[in-house]
Amino acid sequence: MSQVHDDPAADTGLPHAHGEAALRARIRSAPEDFRVEELPGFEASGSGEHLLLTVEKRGMNTAFAAKRLAQWAGIGEVGIGYAGLKDRHAVTVQRFSVHLPKRVAPDLAALESDEMHVLEHQWHAKKLPRGALAGNRFVLRLREVEGERAAIDARLTRIAECGVPNYFGEQRFGRDGDNVANALAMFAGRRMRREQRSLLLSAARSELFNRVLAARVRDGSWDGLREGAPLSGEVWSLAGSRSVFGPEPWSDALAARLAGFDIHPSGPLWGRGELRSLDAVRALELEAMAGDQAAALRAGLEAAGMDQERRALRLRPDGLSWQWLDDGALEVAFVLPAGAYATVVLAELGQIGGAR
Repeated sequence: MSQVHDDPAADTGLPHAHGEAALRARIRSAPEDFRVEELPGFEASGSGEHLLLTVEKRGMNTAFAAKRLAQWAGIGEVGIGYAGLKDRHAVTVQRFSVHLPKRVAPDLAALESDEMHVLEHQWHAKKLPRGALAGNRFVLRLREVEGERAAIDARLTRIAECGVPNYFGEQRFGRDGDNVANALAMFAGRRMRREQRSLLLSAARSELFNRVLAARVRDGSWDGLREGAPLSGEVWSLAGSRSVFGPEPWSDALAARLAGFDIHPSGPLWGRGELRSLDAVRALELEAMAGDQAAALRAGLEAAGMDQERRALRLRPDGLSWQWLDDGALEVAFVLPAGAYATVVLAELGQIGGAR
């Protein structure tokens, strides 16, 4: 049996919705095995002093690419904008904005290398803000696959039909998984840099959300139904947006929307204010966030000024497809909305490791 190395796609200890692993495999043997392309959230305005660059990168993370672009433009890194963070162990296509007040761009050819290629360039009126993307398209190649093909195909079919728990991936918790511990230290008074503070607040919220979602995976209600019936007090998340509604009485109309993936059950992103959920859902959420550590995380988030929000518990990869290649590798492709993690999809498929 091949060795499985540490990787965000490997088993995180969080409960799975679809049973035991259907396969063992490796990913990221080469950057080309993990390809992700940002789907832009808007069209360039065509005018303004920010140059929008669509860049294909190989083996280069977002921060390093932003630094290279700042050096190329002769500006500070604060003048570089990007919508999301992309990992180094991949081939990635993403947008950057470069602030050029005189609307004079240096030679684009100077950016070309084996690691970076400019695909498009357009002028835009504003700096590219975080989160300004419609989603991400993934093409992932799994190698050294172990498992029965029929079982693997069946698991992929089930994921396509039912979705997966919308956990925050391990990337949210830091390379060594210490972001939650650092968040607790920050809440206890340790000073942190501004950019680190933001990451730690996100990690604290993500930890609490994952605890709630794990409890709902264990009791079978993560997809909105338990033994065919909803829990009372559910707050529903509207697919493709941050909007939520409810609780409200269960109806045939809600059942149809849930079955059609127009809505999803939601869980708390902790902050100030009252939980919106009621009855059985509220009781479950509070129980999942009980204990001294969770209480410290909740108190720290409230003191930091975060407000109560909600996040969908269920994630369905859009356009999920797969093919077996001649060399025995399995290639899987799908689209996820912004803020969702490909690694949580892979975790429902099996135990997957790779180079880091």
